[in-house]
Amino acid sequence: MAALTPDEIARYQRHILLPEVGGAGQQKLKAARVLVIGAGGLGAPVLQYLAAAGIGTIGIADDDRVSLSNLQRQVIHDSGTIGELKTQSAADAIARLNPHVRTMRFDERFSIETAARHLAGFDLVVDGSDNFDSRYAAADACETAQLPLVTGAVGRFDGSVTVLKPYEVNTDGVLNPGYRDLFPSRPPDGLIPACAETGIIGALTGVIGTLMAMEAIKLITGIGEPLIGRLLLYDGLSARFETIRYRRKRAKAAAE
Repeated sequence: MAALTPDEIARYQRHILLPEVGGAGQQKLKAARVLVIGAGGLGAPVLQYLAAAGIGTIGIADDDRVSLSNLQRQVIHDSGTIGELKTQSAADAIARLNPHVRTMRFDERFSIETAARHLAGFDLVVDGSDNFDSRYAAADACETAQLPLVTGAVGRFDGSVTVLKPYEVNTDGVLNPGYRDLFPSRPPDGLIPACAETGIIGALTGVIGTLMAMEAIKLITGIGEPLIGRLLLYDGLSARFETIRYRRKRAKAAAE
């Protein structure tokens, strides 16, 4: 594992002071390779906090360009980047924030067809996509590749976060649940409208995206209790958090 440079030691001093993280934990962050799906509302704070934390390599997968209506919540972009590919805008912002971070761009939407190319070489995935096709593709692909997945979603004033490691067993010797144990099938088109139709409060994506970044940091450093088998729900209007536990339900799990 690569040693920290004097500049990195100074930059990450507040991490290193934490006994739970320390120099060894910071070295794990430096060695980590994290793919972030989506450079929009959720992806923006995820990318910013993972870059600030010193993740060594960050992949960015997104096929969209920055538009004026994005800037109310996608804070990694700014007025000067309108019209740019989000991956380029985000990579440039990360370079300004932390020159020690290497970025890899995938200028296409994450899908089953692109999964093998996108996941190669990464050891953790954070899904901040805004569509069900990408979410199910990410969950299925990560389960097959045995990669941990942090996934979140937002809508209007509410959000949720969970962590998926369905290829591992829990303390009871039972396989952890996967995304399809929580959401068995994709909802029909039109059932859940997009934020372009219903609106969304910008700061909500910051709350949920930051929680996603925190879960990623916990997984990499091995500290705390990740949200495996637990769905964290946030109601922004009432300022309430709730946690729902869920289990493996698929018949295949019983056979295994």
